[in-house]
Amino acid sequence: MPRWHYSVKFRDETRIAKAVARDVPVSPKKMYIVARAIRGMKLEEAKKLLEKVVAKKEPLPVFRYTGKQAHKRGLAEKWGTPIGKYPVKAAKHMLKLLANAENNAEQKDLDVERLRIIHVAVHKGPMLKRYMPRAFGRSTPKFRRLSHVEVVLAEV
Repeated sequence: MPRWHYSVKFRDETRIAKAVARDVPVSPKKMYIVARAIRGMKLEEAKKLLEKVVAKKEPLPVFRYTGKQAHKRGLAEKWGTPIGKYPVKAAKHMLKLLANAENNAEQKDLDVERLRIIHVAVHKGPMLKRYMPRAFGRSTPKFRRLSHVEVVLAEV
């Protein structure tokens, strides 16, 4: 079995709350879009933003992997880029992870109203490789990408 650890270390572990999700069935590209958008936000702001994304009311900006991406109205004024997406599945999984981190903070007696996201990281998980048989002896790959996501909250 592999030994898991966070990609960042902290000196004072008593004032922070951490949560991690392994093997999330979402592509790391989509999870990166969500992680970059909520990094540095207050917890309540991030949860409201992700709920809007799930409802497809507000798009998230795309800074990396921008080839042939659609432009969305109103993004350039707020985020500085017109390219945006609605990563609904990734936002749902990130909401679950933020709820987990919030519960961990409550167990440590941290003030939930003052929590801020100080660290979000997305790492590539294993790729599940399958092949679909086709006509004339060919096959089509059906790969499934997984992600590992970690979140650290701190009182401000």
